Amino acid sequence: MNKSVVVIPVYDHEHAIGSVLAAVLAHGLPCILVDDGSSAACADKLVALAAASLQQVQLVRLEKNGGKGAAVLAGFRQAAQLGYTHVLQVDADGQHCCADIPQFIALASLHPHAVIAGYPLFDASVPKLRLYARYLTHVWVWINTLSLAIKDSMCGFRVYPLAPVISLMQRQHLGARMNFDTDILVRLYWDGVDVINQPTRVTYPLDGVSHFRVWLDNLLITRMHTQLFFGMLRRIPALLARRRS
Repeated sequence: MNKSVVVIPVYDHEHAIGSVLAAVLAHGLPCILVDDGSSAACADKLVALAAASLQQVQLVRLEKNGGKGAAVLAGFRQAAQLGYTHVLQVDADGQHCCADIPQFIALASLHPHAVIAGYPLFDASVPKLRLYARYLTHVWVWINTLSLAIKDSMCGFRVYPLAPVISLMQRQHLGARMNFDTDILVRLYWDGVDVINQPTRVTYPLDGVSHFRVWLDNLLITRMHTQLFFGMLRRIPALLARRRS
């Protein structure tokens, strides 16, 4: 039986996190908030939200900002320690449609060993440059998996089966920042984890705060694609065999 928890990485989203958390808790799921070295204002907000949650919310605090990936990984570790089997990852800025949570959880129950990966349906609020730039990553992911199994590797709204994630974390350094979502999904696919793509509405963003650092994060993403490409080369036989199975 699946035992799911929501993990929300938070870095200075004090204006949006209250609404996001309320939308999550409305579905009766417990939540782990990971404070990724936020400012005092955001840290105080998170403490207050956790205290008011009637023990539905646990707060994990990282002393220094390590990036989205580092925060999610900390949430995974906490979830594993608490005995959860699945983690639903949700962003803190309000871009994800929490009304879709029951669909994701239901799919995870039907397919407990698969990642349920959000496939974004954007509205007019999406920055056009960001929308077009996503397609470059899509192409690299298709190359690095030798498949079209992953429709979108950048959407952070997804359910992970925790056991293969913890196994991967124990033997592989994963992207700590904006390279995280793609890195972990490709590597889980390499490990034989199926990916089920679930459409979900995405709106940009509730509080207007983006932590994407154009030069540094693009450099990290480029390095990640390069590393994944060379990792794919030695996996070609296995990936081709998977396509035939």
